[in-house]
Amino acid sequence: MFDILIKNGTVVDGTGKPGFEADVAVSKNKIAKIGKVRWSKGRAEIDASGKVVAPGFIDIHNHSDGYWRIFLDPELPSLVCQGITTIIGGNCGASIAPLTDGKIIESIQKWADIKQVNVDWLSFGEFSEKMRERKLGINFGSLVGHGTLRRGMTLDEMRRLDRHELDVIGKILQKSFNEGALGLSAGLAYSHEREATWDELVELAEIAKENSRFYSTHLRDESGNILTALQEAVDLARQTGVSLQVSHLKVMGEENWPLMDEALAKIEKAQRAGIDINFDVYPYTQTGSVLYVFLPAWAADGGKKMLLRRLKEKHLRKKIISEMKETARYHYEDAVIAICSLGKSLNQRKISEIAREQEVSVEEAIVNLLSASEGRVITIAEVLSEENVKKAIKHPLSIIATDGAGYDAKHKESGELVHPRCFGTFPRVLGKYVREEKLLSLEEAVKKMTSMPAKKIGISNRGILEKNYKADIVVFDPGKIRDLATVENPYQYSEGVSDVIVNGKFALQDGKITGETAGEFISA
Repeated sequence: MFDILIKNGTVVDGTGKPGFEADVAVSKNKIAKIGKVRWSKGRAEIDASGKVVAPGFIDIHNHSDGYWRIFLDPELPSLVCQGITTIIGGNCGASIAPLTDGKIIESIQKWADIKQVNVDWLSFGEFSEKMRERKLGINFGSLVGHGTLRRGMTLDEMRRLDRHELDVIGKILQKSFNEGALGLSAGLAYSHEREATWDELVELAEIAKENSRFYSTHLRDESGNILTALQEAVDLARQTGVSLQVSHLKVMGEENWPLMDEALAKIEKAQRAGIDINFDVYPYTQTGSVLYVFLPAWAADGGKKMLLRRLKEKHLRKKIISEMKETARYHYEDAVIAICSLGKSLNQRKISEIAREQEVSVEEAIVNLLSASEGRVITIAEVLSEENVKKAIKHPLSIIATDGAGYDAKHKESGELVHPRCFGTFPRVLGKYVREEKLLSLEEAVKKMTSMPAKKIGISNRGILEKNYKADIVVFDPGKIRDLATVENPYQYSEGVSDVIVNGKFALQDGKITGETAGEFISA
């Protein structure tokens, strides 16, 4: 007898091959059989008639660690209800291990309330042990954040690393790879990492290459200078041979939208030249980011303390506001406050409303908010092109990812907004772009959610439905799967996913969260 038997479904195995009718049997934590099961039964059986049976979705770009959700909402229901069975953290240069001391956790303060943080690990190996003890609703693995490594050396100083410091972080990175870290991530748009030299990036990327790990990068610029920023990443991969993953590829600002075609062409050219390159994308035209990204880049040079000091100096404050008005890169007025340290009363409000109340310009309102909140404001803003989102989703080198985190819908009571991608990314692609708009086939979409990220990460036993692979499985109705989350009300679980199996256990059964925590910590 099998532990779980899924009968009469259409198997879309994750390879991109056409779906086929078959039963899928699970014993313990592995797939035991794919084919017609005539005589055996299952302790639990699913009639998947009219439904798709696919590998559990792998989210290569997730922030449930930096947002602290792996500790606060360990079942991660908003991800489970999307069919996600594996997430990769440590993205955009910020991982929560390894740490040179516990205080370095302050580097994620723009995402998490650090008063909630109890750090009882330093090395990546110690972090791995803690995560294995805790258990999650889904599988979790992590990259090493370049910014986290740098913070361990420089603390709040914005500067280049000296030779000794670079040697130290190189050794920490190597040790972390020995202890199971899946790759290296950079967030070159953020203040601490802007100081990184080319030689520094080359040294660290070479260590990743030597260990057969990939390099994920949040580009230095995602608006007017995106092509230069992308070329830097491509050149790094060309020189070192490291496998490259471009994080959340997008072009912000309407006047910059035409650059997307050139960016995609540059990626294709790199691939033709033999570079192992992919990029991830989320299916929304809204971005979620810290408010200070709306300021001129120089305003945040030197970090948060320097930013706040500049906002309080009259002549610099005036210059910042003037440059924002001149460039008008974004529609600031449409940005919605998601999280603000000043309290719930400002959450879910447009910056334009606050500006009207204060009887100031939108730019002045932004500066006022940042100054009063000590820089802790996160916004959701409509700055992307729907056509570009479609081009990215359809592109053969793209991987679908949330760039979000897992939440319980009860988090709505906090008054905070979260990006709808946290609740709707994968079903939105399958519902809107596959079923409704026929932008790509179901098999192509599932491949972008399963075997492609698994291959990029280096996971050899997940991402495909195959005998003896880990039993991470999603069952969904292709005619009903859809996202419900909106910017105004993101706390709505997606529909259409009926069952999610993680390592042979039900995380979601007949549309209901089970509370099972069968997730494993994934090591390289």
